[in-house]
Amino acid sequence: MSQSTRLGRATLTRVVEHGFMVPSTMFAQTPPEAWADNADLLVPTFYDPEADRWRVSIQTWVLEVDGLTVLVDTGVGNDRERPHIPGLANLDTSFLASLAAAGFEPADVDIVINTHLHTDHVGWNTNRVNGSWVPTFPNARYLVPEADYRHFSPDGLGDDEGARVVFSDSVLPIADQMELWSQDLVLSESLRLRAAPGHTPGSSVLWLDAGKPAVFVGDLTHCPVQIPRPDDPCGFDVDARAAAATRHRVFTEAARARATVIPAHYPGHGGATIVARGDRFEVDDWLEIDAI
Repeated sequence: MSQSTRLGRATLTRVVEHGFMVPSTMFAQTPPEAWADNADLLVPTFYDPEADRWRVSIQTWVLEVDGLTVLVDTGVGNDRERPHIPGLANLDTSFLASLAAAGFEPADVDIVINTHLHTDHVGWNTNRVNGSWVPTFPNARYLVPEADYRHFSPDGLGDDEGARVVFSDSVLPIADQMELWSQDLVLSESLRLRAAPGHTPGSSVLWLDAGKPAVFVGDLTHCPVQIPRPDDPCGFDVDARAAAATRHRVFTEAARARATVIPAHYPGHGGATIVARGDRFEVDDWLEIDAI
């Protein structure tokens, strides 16, 4: 199964950590008939109508471009206490072995991008060594959106015990390699980070333009039901109205640029080029990578 493809001068590799199913009630504002109306898009890869559940893939995207090796999001991680999401607690996955099998050792990574600071995007920032959490990627710059750092830091969390635990084991230990940024950050000739608030205050997207454009959108969309229905929020959105506005903006920009939209959690081919049809969007073609 090929989990790599070319995007112009860039090479893109998918490394899968974990997969599971989530009830459609996570999309509380998506009416039941919308899942059936979009069955051609969703079934069977993204949605199981008998179970009324949609499929999630937790994965890391690895970009090789401009002489850099860049990881986009780092998944859940092993051996974590996750009181707020028990299904992601104390995992024992082969993520690092899968990364090595794809040709990447931790020391090879130049940049780690956390599109936002939710638990399933920061976990492999660190690894437990002799009882302590240490950076998994010893030579990498960890790029963290400042708005999320302030939102999820202990001073900003209130009584959110789960987020405090995530911050403690997956964010604080990378402090010496961390770079906080806001609004726009140019990483190289082909890569640029841009703010994309809504899902979290600091949610961000990574634009790639190396001859065949793409945009890595994190949790801007969780499931392809949001492509024809971009106003539909996910239950994890901090500001659903802002997330919908950002989704419209990024989808419109991607459609105009013919850029492949690559979310964090799509199974199947992992991403797609989209076209605008009035106030909705449609899939034009899927990313050229084997489906999972």
